[in-house]
Amino acid sequence: MSIAVLIPCYNESMTIEKVVRDFRDALPEADIYVYDNNSDDKTDELAREAGAIVRYEHRQGKGNVISTMFREIQADCYIMVDGDDTYPAACSREMADLVLNEKVDMVIGDRLSSTYFTENKRLFHNSGNIVVRKAVNWFFKGNVTDILTGYRAFSHTFVKSFPVLSKGFEIETEMTIHALDKNFYIKSIPVPYRDRPKGSVSKLNTYSDGLKVIKTVFSLLKDYKPFQFFSFIAFMLALCAAVLIAPVLLEYSRTGLVPRFPTLFVSGFLALSSILLFCCGLILDTESKKNRQSFEIQLNIIEALWKPGPDIKEAHFCPDETVQAFKR
Repeated sequence: MSIAVLIPCYNESMTIEKVVRDFRDALPEADIYVYDNNSDDKTDELAREAGAIVRYEHRQGKGNVISTMFREIQADCYIMVDGDDTYPAACSREMADLVLNEKVDMVIGDRLSSTYFTENKRLFHNSGNIVVRKAVNWFFKGNVTDILTGYRAFSHTFVKSFPVLSKGFEIETEMTIHALDKNFYIKSIPVPYRDRPKGSVSKLNTYSDGLKVIKTVFSLLKDYKPFQFFSFIAFMLALCAAVLIAPVLLEYSRTGLVPRFPTLFVSGFLALSSILLFCCGLILDTESKKNRQSFEIQLNIIEALWKPGPDIKEAHFCPDETVQAFKR
């Protein structure tokens, strides 16, 4: 069974050597990949000296790096971790065992049930994590304990079926929502979290990246659960229309006159918009169900094509006859 450790990096020269060496000790059989994202502080050189396989992604943003990693690397188990030395490599063995032996599709390294709230020193990050966690679990009927953690393990099936759309730090939110919507097997384990060492600077912007995460949650809610999204807006518009039309109808019932035509027109427009949005939700919900059916078929194809070798370099895909069989 092959294991690949994936480390996206941007200017992590202070910590990358330690991270690579720690994971080499924890998972000596794994291949460790460091993907440099336009660093200018010799992160790539230090990672190579520490024993990592260094590759490059020139499109800036963590989401872009993850997209390239998932596309290029073949393995039975993938461990994704940040290069800032905030996550312990010692937990990686348990995470890999859950993927390889218990067939878990995504293992989440849960910081929030461990030391995150005492170690994290950045303003609003604690409350932001809680808000995002509650919103995602409520909208997508999940019970995920840490939505934004950068420490995860994945199965080959998850990695090769995950369509990366995000470009930046909202990628973790997208991963979690995709796993919940597609009913992947998710498991969380508490992992100790330590803040960055002194002198190491976070690339996460509290406000702009936080807004991107919230935007991603609602964007994916629209994509994955269109009926709930559009029917909620339709209900709110219908409610506004009812509030506006009520006094007009009351006046008409008493006097037979409609003295406020602008109010009547606005309420009629809101009611019509509500009906149209509700119909859009129904149509898009049907399309979403069809997409889920197609996705399940794609998962079967991915499983059939993947023939793992004894190590990552010998992993290969099935012959073309298998593909032709699925086409028939």
